[in-house]
Amino acid sequence: MRDDVEQTYRIGEVAAQTALSRDTLRYYERRGLLGHPSRTNGGFRVYGKETLERLRFIKRAQAVGFSLDEIRQLVTFDRHGLEQCSRVRNLVATKLAELDERLSELRAFRRSLVGSLRECDAALAGQRDGECPVVELGAPGQRAPGRGALTREHLG
Repeated sequence: MRDDVEQTYRIGEVAAQTALSRDTLRYYERRGLLGHPSRTNGGFRVYGKETLERLRFIKRAQAVGFSLDEIRQLVTFDRHGLEQCSRVRNLVATKLAELDERLSELRAFRRSLVGSLRECDAALAGQRDGECPVVELGAPGQRAPGRGALTREHLG
């Protein structure tokens, strides 16, 4: 292949190389995450190498917790200078604050689970019959203080 001819890929090839479905690729186009690909005379989508790079970026961004809307913002920012950097910085700072909040919630939930585990262990050590002290199947708010860390609300 000549160096001056850009490598192109059909949708199936892009799907195979990125482990995404064809439907996902079309969805990303509709959502504005990918530009509209050129088409062959037969109407088949053809993508360039930059699309593969964009898709790898999207997957990495998703893996670290960015939503598709946030990723769309990242990839559609004008590609120049400090204004772009400022927008990206603000988006990353917002994501970091959300992550910190989620970590705080997860730590609180972990403490609750540790307490629940202790209650189960104590009940099992006493080998008493009756309801599990953790999962209460009654209405929320009917458990004794400090008992039943998990209720129907937690179980869905």
